[in-house]
Amino acid sequence: MIDAVGNPQSLFILGGTSDIALATAEQYAAQRPLRIILAARPEEADLVEAAAERLRKTGSTVTTLPFEATDPQTHGEVVEKAFADGDIDVTLVAFGVQGDNEKGWTDPAAARFVAEVNYVAPISLGVHLSNKLRKQGHGHIVMMCSPAGERARRSNFVYGSSKAGADIFYTGLTYALAESGVKVTVVRPNFVKTKLTEGMKPAPMAQTPQQVGAAIIDAVRKGRESIWVPVQMRWVMSVLRHLPRAIFRKLPF
Repeated sequence: MIDAVGNPQSLFILGGTSDIALATAEQYAAQRPLRIILAARPEEADLVEAAAERLRKTGSTVTTLPFEATDPQTHGEVVEKAFADGDIDVTLVAFGVQGDNEKGWTDPAAARFVAEVNYVAPISLGVHLSNKLRKQGHGHIVMMCSPAGERARRSNFVYGSSKAGADIFYTGLTYALAESGVKVTVVRPNFVKTKLTEGMKPAPMAQTPQQVGAAIIDAVRKGRESIWVPVQMRWVMSVLRHLPRAIFRKLPF
């Protein structure tokens, strides 16, 4: 279980090559060695094993699992294997795809792929995780969402729509799981300099994976149901949500 100062004994990462998730794991491991399970796509086996080796140098025990977001029939098996060696204190749902917005709204297959990875898979896994954690009686799920899900923007509304759906589902889980001893945190980071955003122009208030990782750890310790990273994004998005449509659509993003 999570100890008195907020450090978990076990960490399960769905998206085991995620820069943000690995930065979070490294910061947790710097406080105390823990049991870590990294689940990643089979074609990322070399990358996830390199990440595992890096984390093992902290004294942590690290195992890896193959995980394919687009194959929901295997999600239950992945979760079962992660819990096979004992309780899981913190689970990070940290996988996703950006996609090409212009292809996404003109190519049904491209749109479906973004939806399956960013929306359908997190919901499927959220159900499996909720069932396991309710039986366990404790644990914390952290879901990586995005400000892009707050309001449709011309530049990324396909990605944003998938993140909006996942955000609502995991926000709902905060209510549904409240009496079971299980907590959920929805994380909405601004632009983060990661593999997912490589080649894109950084937005104002861009963050590093380490900054987001530190915010996640703080949120889990404090039991927060949602956070914005940086915190100023909450107020930025509050303003943008309430701008008249005629003005909002003229903004350069």
